[in-house]
Amino acid sequence: MTEPKEPSASQLGLSDMSPAEFREAAHRVADLVADYLEGIESRSVLPPIAPGDVRRSLPQEPPRSPEALDAILADYLSLIEPNLTHWQHPGFMAYFCSVASGPGILGEWIAASLNSNVMFWRVAPAATELEQTVVGWLRILLGLPDAFDGMFMDTASMSTLTSVLAARHVLPGLDARDEGLAGRPGIGRLRLYCSTETHSSIEKAAIAAGAGRAGVRKIPVDADYRMRADLLETAIAEDRAAGWWPFCAVATLGTTSSTSVDPVGAIAAICEREGIWLHVDAAYGGSAALVPEMRPMFAGWERADSIVVNPHKWMFTPFDASLLLFRRPEAFRDAFRIVPEYLKTPEGETARNFNEYGIQLGRRFRALKVWMHLRWFGGDGMARRIREHCRQARDLASWIDADPDWERLAPVPFSTVCLRRRPAALRGREDEPDVARRLDASNEAILDRVNRTGRVLLSHTKLRGRYTLRVTLGNPRAREEHVRMCWELLQKAARGDGAETRG
Repeated sequence: MTEPKEPSASQLGLSDMSPAEFREAAHRVADLVADYLEGIESRSVLPPIAPGDVRRSLPQEPPRSPEALDAILADYLSLIEPNLTHWQHPGFMAYFCSVASGPGILGEWIAASLNSNVMFWRVAPAATELEQTVVGWLRILLGLPDAFDGMFMDTASMSTLTSVLAARHVLPGLDARDEGLAGRPGIGRLRLYCSTETHSSIEKAAIAAGAGRAGVRKIPVDADYRMRADLLETAIAEDRAAGWWPFCAVATLGTTSSTSVDPVGAIAAICEREGIWLHVDAAYGGSAALVPEMRPMFAGWERADSIVVNPHKWMFTPFDASLLLFRRPEAFRDAFRIVPEYLKTPEGETARNFNEYGIQLGRRFRALKVWMHLRWFGGDGMARRIREHCRQARDLASWIDADPDWERLAPVPFSTVCLRRRPAALRGREDEPDVARRLDASNEAILDRVNRTGRVLLSHTKLRGRYTLRVTLGNPRAREEHVRMCWELLQKAARGDGAETRG
């Protein structure tokens, strides 16, 4: 073990870390990261700690004097790394996997060293044009027409908010950008449409846009949790008659709970007839369009006004990286462009200034890690991995279907499986209140037992009021053996709780 070093001359002076110091430190950090990834499976996915444990182990007073890198890294290895939930672990099967590939990590590292603020072309020319290029590459790989332009955002929440505000801006006669909404007589209430399965970020966008949660009308879904397009059309007619101002509809390709796929073609046709902006939330499912044979389920999304796909969800790009695509870039620019004197540059209209297309002025150089990742794997390589995850999910679904004591609660269009333990003895009695409560409690206990093993981490949701376990497969490090292990852990956890089998 290396003896701790004293603070260096650069730490004690007025300069930054010297190039020689940085080189030495970077080699150490590279080894630290490589060791972490190499040994990831030896760790518990979920750390056995309670809220407040880490904070109590950290000094409450800030450091006043420089500390040696040895001490900093030692504390990281003892206090931080062991107490993280390990998203890179092949047993992480909760929520939607967000996995960082090796080339993506390297791209993130290089981008941090450049510290480019990609707000407008003059201050980040290569970064701006690389972003334009990579956005174009992804559009092609997703099979979308060249009518779409776009940019990188941090998350789907921001991509959706930006799109909803652009949708509000194009409403004729509203002019919320300049006039606002508060205190204006004669302004109808804004109405946004989505399904009952839509992500909560849609409601947050409606709040920020001034529609409020009351302005969100949730359309019922069919047996497979897909929006009922016929009921959307009825709702729009009812709202217009009642004085509402319909302005935006959101179709989801891969809902958060069940990964259902809304009938985007039918929804697009309604939006076109009604003059309503269509935003497609494909944050998770959109990556599957990299697989040519899976594209038919996306038919119609090319008619959307805006689309969000998150490379950090299922394209194995380090968090954060959200791709926002739009057909009408002028709607975004008109909604957000404000150029005070201190931001004016001589390039004028010849250059792309991304800050004019959204809320944020400062923007990270996200395109670099996506560029490196795409070049390393290639579009075909990414498609192979997504195809494999879908195969793994189908295998798990088949094991569930073959076991009379378990049931699937939703179709499996992508790589997420929704299931619960329902003993064969209780088939047909699921809706009895007492049985329903016992089934919910039993499955909650199963989830807790499985997660406490540390070998996998699963999450849950509720589908039609039923406590539902979710298994999401999306880690390129996960192999069939990990999927089998997950299924065996679920069965073992169920055998440890026989309460739900009693009649």
